[in-house]
Amino acid sequence: MKESHLLQVAQYAINNGLAEEPAFAWWVPHTVKKRDRIIKAMKKRYFRIHQKYGIEIPKNVQAAQALDTKTGTTFWMDAIKKEMKNCSNAFEILPEGSMIPVGHTHIKCHLIFDVKHGSLERKVRYVAGGHMTAPPASITYASVVSRESVRIAFVLAALNGLEVEVADIGNANGKTVITCGLELFGAQLEQRLAKTVRAQCSLL
Repeated sequence: MKESHLLQVAQYAINNGLAEEPAFAWWVPHTVKKRDRIIKAMKKRYFRIHQKYGIEIPKNVQAAQALDTKTGTTFWMDAIKKEMKNCSNAFEILPEGSMIPVGHTHIKCHLIFDVKHGSLERKVRYVAGGHMTAPPASITYASVVSRESVRIAFVLAALNGLEVEVADIGNANGKTVITCGLELFGAQLEQRLAKTVRAQCSLL
C-alpha cells in the first residue's frame, strides 16, 4: 500500500496515531513535509502567473470585473456566472446568525481562473481549500486511478460482457459549511453561511 498510495497511507498513519510507530516513523514525517512543500510551491507559482496566451488572468472577482471593464467585454464575469450556476444548487443558505451545524466542517473556498488553449475561452472553477482542514479519521481520498486498476477493470468487464461507463463528478461535497463570497450568491448574501446539501455527477 505504501508503494502505490504513499500520501494516503501517511495521512492514515497520522490520523490514527501511528506516525510514531517504528514502521511509520522513518518515512511519514518526510512524506508529509514533502507534500506541504509541493503545495506551497504550486500556490506560489499560480500567483506568479499573470498572463496566459497574452490574456491577463485575474486572481479574484474584483480583478475580473476590473479586467472586463478595461477591455469592454464580459468574458470573465460570464465565466464566473456559468460556474456559479453549476455550483449554487449544491448549497443551502443558513439563516442569518446561524452557527456551524454539528458534524460539519467550515472550509474556505476561492475561484481559480484560466484560459482554454485554442478557443481562448475564459474558464473559472470554484474550489475548496480542503487541505486547510484536519481530515477525519475515516478520510476518503479521490486520488488518481492507477493504470493497473484501469486494466483490471477492462479485463473484468470483457470477461463478464459488461459495458464500461465513465462518470465525472462535477461538484463533490461532504458535510461542509462555507462562507458565501461575492461570487456565489451576490452582495446581498455575502458573509452568510451555507452548507452543502448535494453533489453533482454527470456521465461522459
